[in-house]
Amino acid sequence: MASSASETAVQVAGDKYRSFLDDEDHVHKIQWRHGGPPIFDSVNKLFEEGRTKEWPKGSLEEIVQNAVKSWEMELSHKTRIQDFKTINPEKFKLIVNGRQGLSAEETLEIGSYNALLKSSIPEEFKYYKAEQESFESSHDAFRSAFPRGFAWEVIAVYTGPPVISYKFRHWGYFEGPFKGHAPTGELVEFYGMGILKVDESLRAEDVEVYYDPAELFAGLLKGQPISDDQTLETASGCPFHK
Repeated sequence: MASSASETAVQVAGDKYRSFLDDEDHVHKIQWRHGGPPIFDSVNKLFEEGRTKEWPKGSLEEIVQNAVKSWEMELSHKTRIQDFKTINPEKFKLIVNGRQGLSAEETLEIGSYNALLKSSIPEEFKYYKAEQESFESSHDAFRSAFPRGFAWEVIAVYTGPPVISYKFRHWGYFEGPFKGHAPTGELVEFYGMGILKVDESLRAEDVEVYYDPAELFAGLLKGQPISDDQTLETASGCPFHK
């Protein structure tokens, strides 16, 4: 699932976990969603402090971990499929928990959170209604809940290219309001499995993700209900403490 980052960058920003953010010629040709390449310092710090594995440089695990982070970066911060370097756009499909696959354009239109959180359960039982959220509103909701970011790591890799299977962990600290629930400050995390089919250039053709959304929402719904006014006040905070 997507990681949060500062979105105020206007200069080229290299990143040791995400490809293509240190390629100046490439960066300046991109149409960035927020006007410039993102900065991931906050979520990188969270990742380094909270990861359970530190993979050797050049290992298959590190390559898979960085490849997924790079793909998520492109999906969250680029606005045109032709600017993506991590996927084969003609063949790409995102399949979540066995649902019908989404094309590259469909995934880019709704955003990673909505793609990962769509559900066929009855409306009255849904924790999160992806079909009612836009790309922007979904990212705003999770940036609010996890102001330090939502970190992601590879726990294990079971098979190598061209069909890569792996286990992952996603985590953050619930320190901001989420959908009318007050923050608890507690760690929220979940685990899942991924299957990544790549071409000869290691571009993703199929991405399959399997996980239990209840693991995520169990932490986010623990917060006490708050009013809309309280949500706005908590989200905006005092400008002198930014």
